[in-house]
Amino acid sequence: MASSSIPRWKVALQAAISKYEKQTVFQLATLDPTSAIPHVRSHIFRAFLESSKYPSLPLLISSTDIRTPKITQIATHPDIELAWWIEGANQQFRVTARAYIVSDPKFNLHEHFMQTLFAAKPETGSGLAIINSEGLNWEAKRLEIFKTMSGHMKASWCRPTPGSKLDNPEDAKKWPETVKEPKEGDSEEVKKNWDIALGNFALLVLDPFEVDFVDMSIIPNERAKFYRTTKGEWEEVSVVP
Repeated sequence: MASSSIPRWKVALQAAISKYEKQTVFQLATLDPTSAIPHVRSHIFRAFLESSKYPSLPLLISSTDIRTPKITQIATHPDIELAWWIEGANQQFRVTARAYIVSDPKFNLHEHFMQTLFAAKPETGSGLAIINSEGLNWEAKRLEIFKTMSGHMKASWCRPTPGSKLDNPEDAKKWPETVKEPKEGDSEEVKKNWDIALGNFALLVLDPFEVDFVDMSIIPNERAKFYRTTKGEWEEVSVVP
């Protein structure tokens, strides 16, 4: 049975990003499906998601474009690692997690991603398994988080496929600069842009099972590793920084 106590690494992370609100960018590494080459990119932290009964097992929520290479990378190698240095707090969090994708229901891999997401097993201590058992509506959560984005950010999901060749840089001037939720009386273009952006928007759900926390704000520096147990608890081990 999962613990009701919040792990120290999550308490520290929550405190750091509450104090330094703009320090929400972390680096996420995935593996290429055809080789052992890692690929790293920056991601924006969107939210924690956890059961109110078992806050010891928080999920980390980010977002992505469903057309990016990381989608097939995660589908093939779902275990990822992220590094998060929080300036000001002088603290680093390295999180090893199982990654899941929540895409638009019309996306061709949506069924596969949902099967994978709901296959999370409680006996592994998975926080995702607990969330699933409580009946969370993942499509509603995807829409909820999409609506929190700025109009400019939403517009980024209306562009051509990220990383595709741009033959004429002038074409970029034709891309929507902002996307807003359509209301009665809005033009068809407003509705189309909303549908395109929402269709390309996906949640990245991270279910941590190991955390390496370094605190350089104190002397001597401290470092601890946290390991999730099959009982849904965290074992903490102090190590040399």
